[in-house]
Amino acid sequence: MGMGIDIRNKLARRAAEEIHHGMVVNLGIGIPSLVPNHLSKEVTVMFHAENGITGMGPSPRKGEEDENLCNAGGFPVTLNTGGSYCDSTVAFAMIRKGRVDITILGSLEVSEKGDLANWIVPGKKVPGMGGAMELAQKAKKVIVLMNHCDKQGNPKIVKECTLPLTSSRCVDLIITELAVFQVTDQGLLLTELFPPYDMEEVVKKTGCDFDICEEIRNISY
Repeated sequence: MGMGIDIRNKLARRAAEEIHHGMVVNLGIGIPSLVPNHLSKEVTVMFHAENGITGMGPSPRKGEEDENLCNAGGFPVTLNTGGSYCDSTVAFAMIRKGRVDITILGSLEVSEKGDLANWIVPGKKVPGMGGAMELAQKAKKVIVLMNHCDKQGNPKIVKECTLPLTSSRCVDLIITELAVFQVTDQGLLLTELFPPYDMEEVVKKTGCDFDICEEIRNISY
């Protein structure tokens, strides 16, 4: 199943629930960049980007983009009051020092142990790993937003990753268009479902075993 805009925003909205007042949050490119659009106005956080912005706001309205103001993926952003700029070495130092509370990333594969593979498909050109390795290791919480399966229908949640790892045993929460999984010391725990999908479909499309929470939340938005 491909992701339409509604699904992308559903995942971003669910991820926004993990963000609390006062946090420093780093967003990956793609679906994670939609998260600021779903935060409550009562929640004040500092969005951090590896290219040297702390204090990013929502995406600008069409026609109001600033060509000099973009996130690490090169997409236009706004700056909140109190936001600041620094060079990328300082931005990375914030990550490596453990100052980032949550990072929200896309992924190509995640294993049942929380291994993350999100930077390269062998044989394809990529600009590089960027900050994903540091973020995966040093952020206090790592959340992955991704399709449940790839374009060929193969599961992206697997027993062992086949693609080169970004980092091992780093993912805390996986959010797909089907379900939400917590990564525990015992493996994956399914805690939530996105209707109209049911447990049978999740089992069929997941490449590893997982435990099921006693009380499953059906996400209604």
